[in-house]
Amino acid sequence: MKSVKSAQTANAARSLLSRIERRQALIGVMGLGYVGLPLVREFTAAGSRVLGFDIDERKVQMLRQGKTYIQHLPASHFRQRIREGLFEPTADMERLNEPDVILICVPTPLNKMHEPDMTYVEGTSRAIARKLRRGQLVVLESTTYPGTTREVCRPLFDATGLKLERDYFLAFSPEREDPGRTDVTTRDIPKVVGGCGPESSRLAAAVYGQAFSRVVPVSSCEVAEACKIVENVYRCINIALVNELKMLFDRMGIDVWEVIEAAKTKPFGYQPFYPGPGLGGHCIPIDPFYLSWKAREFGFSARFIELAGEINTAMPAYVIKRVGEALNEQGKPIRGSRILVLGLAYKKDVDDVRESPSVTLIELLQGLGAKVDYHDPHVPAAKPMREHNITHMKSVPLTPENLRKYDCVLISTDHSAVDYDLVCAHAPLVVDTRNATARAKRPKSRVVKA
Repeated sequence: MKSVKSAQTANAARSLLSRIERRQALIGVMGLGYVGLPLVREFTAAGSRVLGFDIDERKVQMLRQGKTYIQHLPASHFRQRIREGLFEPTADMERLNEPDVILICVPTPLNKMHEPDMTYVEGTSRAIARKLRRGQLVVLESTTYPGTTREVCRPLFDATGLKLERDYFLAFSPEREDPGRTDVTTRDIPKVVGGCGPESSRLAAAVYGQAFSRVVPVSSCEVAEACKIVENVYRCINIALVNELKMLFDRMGIDVWEVIEAAKTKPFGYQPFYPGPGLGGHCIPIDPFYLSWKAREFGFSARFIELAGEINTAMPAYVIKRVGEALNEQGKPIRGSRILVLGLAYKKDVDDVRESPSVTLIELLQGLGAKVDYHDPHVPAAKPMREHNITHMKSVPLTPENLRKYDCVLISTDHSAVDYDLVCAHAPLVVDTRNATARAKRPKSRVVKA
């Protein structure tokens, strides 16, 4: 019996590996967002056929029409790949039995208690399980806590009667996207891969080797899951440190930005991190909490992570306090003041509003009675968000006349396309959380750092 099972494993694995190496394997990408769509781009550019799945029919229709909804991913690439027959977007989950490889790229948010919300991963895994067939490889890319692939996904697949490492294969490979970055492409970011068994690892490495310049195999899916968490914990803690230093140096009358510029001249032992109005994006504000939550299962308190989370989460309130102080010096309360928030995206030069601190700032200001608008050259209209509802808002033009109408301009995102000379020249008051006005040549007497 053992030899029969070994033969079955070898046959299923060998057959899939052969299809991958001959570029005949159909790649399924579940979730065509900021993680999934770049994967589609890289695999189709490498000559692989991709079937892209998304529950949002609007996204599917836009892609079919040759359009894209993510600014830094040009529509021309996807139009060409559709014409070539290399890419087909669909909302039909009944087709999940067609791909040889399925890459899961769905959200992993936190719930209101700051605990992992596995709704999307579980729902996607159930959809795959209903159509799972022998010889398929499933790879989870969604950032999550160590153990998710084996503890959440595997039981759903095992319940089909198929056997891991014999009939189907399962791995984890963390997404490492940095939206808007131009100096490093998705293909050039080393791809960490860890399987739930040796065959799963080998097959996953072969798949990603088709589209990525370098694959980094690790010993297990848990190591791969922990790898991504460590990367984001590192950033979260260091950003919290400079945010705390910003608040301290502000009391001491020291410009933290000038301090950082001086410190980074040291050629070793120091890497610059920069303060801001809070953390944004889908990784750094969320992923560390996944690890601190999981740590409690082992009776361990992740104190550094928890403290960093507290500091970063408190930054929007600190910014609002500085806005209130700046307005007060001009004899104005926040209530009734007109405030323009510059930047809705969570980082410069992208249209990504996920977990953006700008949205929190807008809601806090509105809660205090301010009349708030925003300007963002990359986000002409506010996008739907899970925990916020500002879809009624649209970007206002940045003109001298408009700037003079506001009691305060709050710079939350330092987009390169914004004319900060114009802002400094015409805004009665500027509160700058990103040191964006440092590049302006106009007088900065009405600028307050926050």
